[in-house]
Amino acid sequence: MPDAPAGADGYVVRTATAQDLGGARAVMLDTVYRDLCSGYVPRWHADIIDLEGAYLRPARCTLLVVVRGDEVVATGAVRDRGPQAPPNPQWVADRFPPGVTAQLCRIYVRPDHRRHGLARRLVRELGDFAARAGGYTSLYLHTDPAVPGAEPFWRSLAHEVCDERALPGGGQGIIHFELPMPAPRASSTRSIR
Repeated sequence: MPDAPAGADGYVVRTATAQDLGGARAVMLDTVYRDLCSGYVPRWHADIIDLEGAYLRPARCTLLVVVRGDEVVATGAVRDRGPQAPPNPQWVADRFPPGVTAQLCRIYVRPDHRRHGLARRLVRELGDFAARAGGYTSLYLHTDPAVPGAEPFWRSLAHEVCDERALPGGGQGIIHFELPMPAPRASSTRSIR
């Protein structure tokens, strides 16, 4: 995705480079500590430490950043695998197999930059990436409904597949979603407005 020129609000969405990784990692770690309240858990968050290996090197994965001035203020990624069982329900893992599932993940926006349409723009660009990459048949994500604003945001864009809170024992307490796969189109060169 080429750099989009900065709009009047100064936000630019672009594919992350090696120079963006420190800022992207800071956004992600701040989010897992502040919003998810889990802190860094290696089995869940190893990709945050190796962003290059997880998202920049694999051809069918990507990491996008939103930059304002010199600061990375938001992130979003695609990885080329669906949920794994365990800890996810087996039927959810079976519905979203690796290789044909584009998993949207690490869509995080710093609190002082929320309510500017950044997450929605990232989701659109990540969906377009998955469509252009080819071979993907579904867009999957999961979210923690305890994060303020996460559940209504995803419900406005995606179809619920499984709300683990309704499972016996409450599962992990997360919600699994599927988004429609967009038709392939060229990447955007517009700034966020």
